[in-house]
Amino acid sequence: MPPGALDLAELEHHTTSMRTSAMGHLPGLLQTRDYARAVISDVVPAFAPHEVEHRVSFRIKRQVAVYGENPKPLTTALHEVALHMGFGGPDVTRAQLKHLLEVSELEHVTLLIIPFGAGTFPSAGTGIYYMAGAVPDLDTVQLDTDHGLTFLDAQPQLARYRIILDHIERCSLKPAKSRDLIRRVAAAL
Repeated sequence: MPPGALDLAELEHHTTSMRTSAMGHLPGLLQTRDYARAVISDVVPAFAPHEVEHRVSFRIKRQVAVYGENPKPLTTALHEVALHMGFGGPDVTRAQLKHLLEVSELEHVTLLIIPFGAGTFPSAGTGIYYMAGAVPDLDTVQLDTDHGLTFLDAQPQLARYRIILDHIERCSLKPAKSRDLIRRVAAAL
């Protein structure tokens, strides 16, 4: 596993709530196995098939934070582009969008879509993953980068990312309209 992956899983286990924003692909916590396989298979340099399967399995096991016995509240803002990317082809994408619709109906999950017409917003090119700790001093932001996972925990950084996520969520469609958009994209496949 890449450096930081176990740290991420531990943070997810101990978090009290999670907020994410994603632009080009869906957050790992919301990915189906086939979608995760397509995303993980598309990295450079490429992984051997057994490495892909190991990483997919690890990603799916991390989802206990959302689907386990004690699920954590999750708010996710996805840019509409992530719905259209087509990782794995039309069948995988269709199944992934169906999964998103099912997840969006869970009481502890808020799924928001940032439509193409929303205009600009801060951190438009960066996925953000904010995990709230039992006390604010334990909050952590995780950013995906080409060189791996980056963790931020300084209070000024955390405050900045809370403001960014607030703004992104305000630019997003409400949950019902987000589900309508997901349905339209899925129907067009």
